Amino acid sequence: MPKIKFHKVAAVAVLIATAAWVATGEFSSVGSAADEEAAAPTPAETQEEQTPPRTVAVVQPPRVDHSRAIRLSGTTDADKRAVLATRAAGVIEDLPIRQGSRVEKGDLIAKLEAEGKEASVETARQLLAQREAEADAASRLAKTGSMPKLQLDNAMSALASARSQLEMAQAELDRNTLRAPFAGIIDKVDVELGSSVSQGAQVATIINLDPILARGEVSERDLAYVETGDKAEVRLVNGMTVEGEIRYISRDATAATRTFRVEVAVPNADRKVPAGMTAEVTLRADPVSATILPRSVVTLSNTGDLGIRAVNGDNEVVFYPIDLVDDTPKGLVLGGIPADARVIVEGQELVTEGDVVNPVEADKEMINKLVSEATGGTQ
Repeated sequence: MPKIKFHKVAAVAVLIATAAWVATGEFSSVGSAADEEAAAPTPAETQEEQTPPRTVAVVQPPRVDHSRAIRLSGTTDADKRAVLATRAAGVIEDLPIRQGSRVEKGDLIAKLEAEGKEASVETARQLLAQREAEADAASRLAKTGSMPKLQLDNAMSALASARSQLEMAQAELDRNTLRAPFAGIIDKVDVELGSSVSQGAQVATIINLDPILARGEVSERDLAYVETGDKAEVRLVNGMTVEGEIRYISRDATAATRTFRVEVAVPNADRKVPAGMTAEVTLRADPVSATILPRSVVTLSNTGDLGIRAVNGDNEVVFYPIDLVDDTPKGLVLGGIPADARVIVEGQELVTEGDVVNPVEADKEMINKLVSEATGGTQ
């Protein structure tokens, strides 16, 4: 029997021992490194322990009572507008108006040729006088018993018929005359003197510009803040600014935009404000408690809401959504901010909600600016 050599036995023994060691999964050198890595602090923890709280500038802004401003895009329009048309056919005999003429209620606009209608009125008037005399005579005779009651009734019936004929003849003659239904300005004349017109033909357009109306559409969100009688400011495209008050608020929303029509009446005795001009209408609601802050203070929360960041009593950053009350040249007038809030005015973009910070009071210039705006820059 051949004899097994020693080196082969040793090799097999080493192979078996190595396989058994690998199967146990115990690697002392590698395991020690893993334990050390698990025990070592993470870079974030090391940075958190070593980095001091960020310094931010804060102010406690003063409170003001400010009227909420709701701005609308709109146009001006006449208070009254009428298209005057003929009530009869004929030839224009008199046309005392021209474009731009100012007329009072009842003034003559146009007159057609009578064409025998005046004679019809005169004939009816004479007939009425005759019937009145006959009725008076019949009444006296009936009282003395010299005339039967039936003849008196016939005389009174003839009198009533004569009155009706006169009224009809006069009404037919009046149809030849066209008068102003209200005081205003003749904006357009569609006929000429001597021209022939049919019944219903357009003669002139009259408008009343005092007061002038500024019309706009208010959103359903802002509808609760406005009421009839509230003051409003109208800024025209030519730079003119006028004031008026809300005269009408529609309660039926426009289907396409879900907005409500608003009319602002503006005194316009000198007729300087024309109809049809583009305007920006600013509606003023009741005053509310608010704060004036620079536009740079406004930021976005982690969820995308618009607001400001402030510091609470534990020096933690908190976020307050804002209610934009007005946008003035001096800054934003904001509601929804607590009265004791310390608002971050510098560094608000470098921190987030929940961060612990080192708040310091803003510089004197910023504080003085806020106080000045609050005391002298609001309505």
